[in-house]
Amino acid sequence: MSSVSGFAGQSRVGRHFPTTRWSVIAASKQTSDRSCSTALEALCGAYWYPLYSYARWQGATPENAQDLTQGFFARLLEKHYLDDFDRERGRFRTFLLAAFRHYVTNERERERTQKRGSGQVLIPLDVEDAERCYRLEPSHNVTPEKIYEQRWAVTLLERALARLKFEAGSSPHFDTLRVFLTGNSPGTSYKELAARLGTTEAALKVAVHRLRRRFGVLLRKEIADTVAGPEEADDELHYLLSVLSS
Repeated sequence: MSSVSGFAGQSRVGRHFPTTRWSVIAASKQTSDRSCSTALEALCGAYWYPLYSYARWQGATPENAQDLTQGFFARLLEKHYLDDFDRERGRFRTFLLAAFRHYVTNERERERTQKRGSGQVLIPLDVEDAERCYRLEPSHNVTPEKIYEQRWAVTLLERALARLKFEAGSSPHFDTLRVFLTGNSPGTSYKELAARLGTTEAALKVAVHRLRRRFGVLLRKEIADTVAGPEEADDELHYLLSVLSS
């Protein structure tokens, strides 16, 4: 049988994919271990674009938005502001936006929007890519807060998809089948696609079902890392889907 059916394999991500689990981040409050610092940096690197989009939608230039986002994460890491985050009191996305608003207000009041200098932790930002994405954002009837939440939701989806692709390893069919995860039409029937991939229609449907199921598990894990418990993960997942459909 074709390797199409091999997508149900268990994850190797735990050993190789950068983690941002809150258990690691919480541990960073008591230790300076490099693995904890790496987890924090990975978290910031994953979620900087929603804040960049928010700053741009508020009227900041690309350079200004870059400076604000870069400076915010440098401050967040160096001053251990994440120590103030309590998952029992709210969602991480809400905490992050509130902290960013506070930071931007202070920076604007002091008219300090230049890049942070030496000795500070800088998160590498691909601003050219960010601007390409930003130009595709909707331009009507959308608030900065709405843009932030939409980008946050897409970021979680992309992280789950990246983990799924990592699990697929060298599978030659992942990029073909991933279209079934996005809600887009594959542009062909199961029968035609199965023939193209050298497998049966039944095997293809099983592979797609397993791929969707695993993607759902990984997406829920991404969400669970930013909320207090399983019940909140369910609520956050429903909210994420509502944001994407609005």
